[in-house]
Amino acid sequence: MSDWIHNTLALIDWNAIGVWTLTGVLMTAGLVGTVMPLLPGPLLIFIASLVHVLLRPQSGVTWWCVVWLGLLTGIAYALDFASGALGAKAFGGSRWGIFGVIAGGLVGLFFPFPGLIVGPVVGGFACELLFAGKAIGGAAKSTWGALVGTGMGLVARLVIAIVMVVSFFIDAFWI
Repeated sequence: MSDWIHNTLALIDWNAIGVWTLTGVLMTAGLVGTVMPLLPGPLLIFIASLVHVLLRPQSGVTWWCVVWLGLLTGIAYALDFASGALGAKAFGGSRWGIFGVIAGGLVGLFFPFPGLIVGPVVGGFACELLFAGKAIGGAAKSTWGALVGTGMGLVARLVIAIVMVVSFFIDAFWI
């Protein structure tokens, strides 16, 4: 009986199981990180594909897929970064307000979850009041636009992350 177990275990490709497990964990963390600010979601998905191709090139995932996922990663972060400023602009924000949203977003990167939301809001509101000379109502309107834009950016980043994971598995299993 122990020879049968030993022979059966010897037939299992443990390297493949390990690489696929690592890929799955990184991609899951990437999807979670897309909506949780402390994890770099799309970047983790891209890293998962890159590590997978490097460790298991015979698995069917192509370098074209890795390049495609890299492009999507760049688009996700560009949209995420610009969405708050575009939202502020759409709701009547001035150049100062847009600068404040961007500056607040950059400062917010160094703080946990609330910083990524509070930073652009406070930055945009403060710059609208202090530098653009807007009244509280106008500053609040453009700040609301920054918040709406940031929310739309989060949705866009989530959609892109899902497209990334689906693209990876399509390339791995169907192409």
